[in-house]
Amino acid sequence: MAREFTHLDPMGRARMVDVTPKEPTHRRAVARCRIHMQPETASMIASGAITKGDVLAVARVAGIQAAKRTPELLPLCHPLLVGSVYVNFTIEDSYVEVEAQVETFDRTGVEMEALTACAVAALTVYDMCKSVDREMTIGELALWEKTGGSSGTFRRKSLEDAIDEALEESKRTVGVASDPPDVLGDDSES
Repeated sequence: MAREFTHLDPMGRARMVDVTPKEPTHRRAVARCRIHMQPETASMIASGAITKGDVLAVARVAGIQAAKRTPELLPLCHPLLVGSVYVNFTIEDSYVEVEAQVETFDRTGVEMEALTACAVAALTVYDMCKSVDREMTIGELALWEKTGGSSGTFRRKSLEDAIDEALEESKRTVGVASDPPDVLGDDSES
C-alpha cells in the first residue's frame, strides 16, 4: 500500500494539513544540538569573557523568540499557542550543548518549535563568539523526546544506550560461551 503524503493535495500541490477535527491535548517536545568550538572559547563563555556580552542569556532569549515564530519560518507549520519554552545550556570542554523544551495544549505538536528554538539559540552562540573562534561548527540537531497526540511518545536513545542494547541483543542472539572455541585452529598445544 502506497503511503500518502500528508502535506500534498490530490493534485500534488502543497497544502497545510487540516488539524481542526483533532482534540487538543498536552504536547511536549525536547530538542538538542551542539556547538563545537575551541576549548578556549568554551572557557570564555563559561567565565563571561566574550566581549559581546552574556552569550547564554542572549541565546536563551533568541531561542524562546524563535519557538514562537516558527510558523513564520516553516511554511506548512501550524501557528499554535506556545505554552512554555525552556532553553538551557551545558558547557563542556570543547562544545556547548543546547536543549530546548516546548509545551502546548493544542491540536498539533511542538517538535518544530523545539528544533527551531534549539537551532536559533546555537546560531546566536555562534554569532556572539565568531570574533574569537571562526572554526565553530553546529551539529547534531535532533528531536530527543515528543509526548502527546495520536502518535504517542517518542524518546531517542543515547549512543551509549544504543550500544548497550546492541550488545545485549548480540549476547541473546549468539549466546556467550565461557570458553570461546578455537577459531584459528591453533594446534600448538598438541
